[in-house]
Amino acid sequence: MTSLTYRDAGVDIEAGDALVDAIKPLARSTDRPGTMGGLGGFGALFDLKAAGFRDPVLVSSTDGVGTKLKLAIDSGIHGFVGQDLVAMCVNDLVVQGAEPLFFLDYFATGKLDVAQAASVVGGIAEGCRIAGCALVGGETAEMPGLYKGGDYDLAGFTVGAAERDALLPRADVGPGDVLLGLASSGVHSNGYSLVRRILEGTNLTLASPAPFASGQSVAEALLAPTRIYVKPVLALHKAGKLKAAAHITGGGLPGNLPRVLPAGVVAVLDAAAWTVPPVFAWLARAGNVAAEEMLRVFNCGLGMVLVVAADDAEAATAMLAEAGETVFRIGALAAGEGAAAVRIDNLREGWPA
Repeated sequence: MTSLTYRDAGVDIEAGDALVDAIKPLARSTDRPGTMGGLGGFGALFDLKAAGFRDPVLVSSTDGVGTKLKLAIDSGIHGFVGQDLVAMCVNDLVVQGAEPLFFLDYFATGKLDVAQAASVVGGIAEGCRIAGCALVGGETAEMPGLYKGGDYDLAGFTVGAAERDALLPRADVGPGDVLLGLASSGVHSNGYSLVRRILEGTNLTLASPAPFASGQSVAEALLAPTRIYVKPVLALHKAGKLKAAAHITGGGLPGNLPRVLPAGVVAVLDAAAWTVPPVFAWLARAGNVAAEEMLRVFNCGLGMVLVVAADDAEAATAMLAEAGETVFRIGALAAGEGAAAVRIDNLREGWPA
């Protein structure tokens, strides 16, 4: 009887070792104060005292990239989804006033392609550098029979910390506060099941010139990575000018903004106050998607919404713009009844097309 090996069953231990060797320099490039040791241990260590915290509260988050991965797999463009993975986690930390400290990833596939996986992890490392957190470890799982062809899936896990007396949202959020919207880099990482359904109804392929992004293919435009807002938002928070923040992901503005508002408050937004990127107008038109559904599924051009005092709005806008953000004054908080809610005015017929 022939002696079977793990490789015969579809799992290549040597490929896994080769991937670890390939990504060690990427992980080292994300080191920050507080990191201890490197890849290869059974667990990762982090020193909060060395990171400068006096009375820290730990804040954690986990997320994935969703079916945006299908576009990466079908197009062979794998270098951006890693940043998406980091962004979806760290943007959820910063809205609670927390600084992301370290990140771990989970990469699962049917047959490990070292070059493909290294490209994905390269994007993860880039996202960690942008966010200022360390890539301290992760897991690569080769599972033949569960995933087919070149398919893979990603999950991310991050831990941050905030001083106990600096957690967001603040208790003084209320009527009269101003809402500032930070521009998104595109669709980010939500709604791609609908995006893909819309694409199926057109004559476009992933290699076609994008009708909504000059000089890019459909795949390149739709794979633009999620913007990471950590450093500008933390700087505004440390300056004492941030009351609350909402990461605009699945559920859009109506689903995410109320999560950081107290009862009895309504966020009144002006749909004409911010620039909606062309990709959203194209999606609405090509898919015949109603404005209310667009706002419920997509970020529609705003990746983050910040709540600031009216007296701080001008200074906050200047700080964020100097940090490289495109900032829109999109509305204000008003008194309401019952649970926190969102009202969006000036939604003309066919918006945003």
